[in-house]
Amino acid sequence: MKQLLSESLTRAGEILLENFGHISGYEIKESQSSIVTKADLDSEKAIIQLIQKKFPAHNTLGEETGFQDHGSEFTWVIDPLDGTSNFAAGIPWFGVIICLLENSDPVLSGCYLPVQDLLYLAEKGKGATCNGKKIMVSEETNLKNVLLAYSLDYSEEKRKTEQETRLIGRLVNNVRNLRSTNCVIDFCYTAEGKLGGCINQTTKIWDIAGPALLIEEAGGMATDINGNAFDFAVKQNNYAKNFTIVAAGKTLHQQLVDIAKLKNKPFGKFKLRTGF
Repeated sequence: MKQLLSESLTRAGEILLENFGHISGYEIKESQSSIVTKADLDSEKAIIQLIQKKFPAHNTLGEETGFQDHGSEFTWVIDPLDGTSNFAAGIPWFGVIICLLENSDPVLSGCYLPVQDLLYLAEKGKGATCNGKKIMVSEETNLKNVLLAYSLDYSEEKRKTEQETRLIGRLVNNVRNLRSTNCVIDFCYTAEGKLGGCINQTTKIWDIAGPALLIEEAGGMATDINGNAFDFAVKQNNYAKNFTIVAAGKTLHQQLVDIAKLKNKPFGKFKLRTGF
């Protein structure tokens, strides 16, 4: 399964690189922030073909093709092009994400950044690697010493956007600097300690199931915005919903969750919990 994972990620990456810089059009999906290109579709088709060839009885859940239920305990969750808006604009911030669920539990995952040629792999209980070298989240315990990634998408819910912008204001005042690629790169850089953490409140299961395992196996924590564990059950009312995610090393993760809980507080400095 690990060999198939690596092969699928790199093959999809080849397809994306063949198309990168040559996108002539795209289609809007759910909102102005959600688009799809032919490269998304070609990448997902190639991944599913490889999976079906090796493990025809396994389920697949793809961002573009939906859930193909074969009654298996194993489900391959696929994001064939994470960062489509970047990709379509010619910005090299995109990648491929694949996660293998055993029932609802992530047991194997990979993220591939084709432009940078960085292959991140994680196996439950066996750690995380980048191009074969072990990676770990940042050991920093003070938010003011790290860069944090925060991704913000368009929402028809005005109150949601207002709450997020208030949260961004509090975060800016408590971290060294705020950054964002709004794609899998934020998760990968968190897993290897380049970023102290990342937050995204507009994701789907295919965006975060794989990165969550990667970050956890790199010694960090990944939960929803309230600090609750994820439920990745492959049921339509679950996989179709919006997920929030906060990911970081364990000490920074708790600090970020604490800041996020102050939903309507002003931007000023927030006194972090002591005793870490």
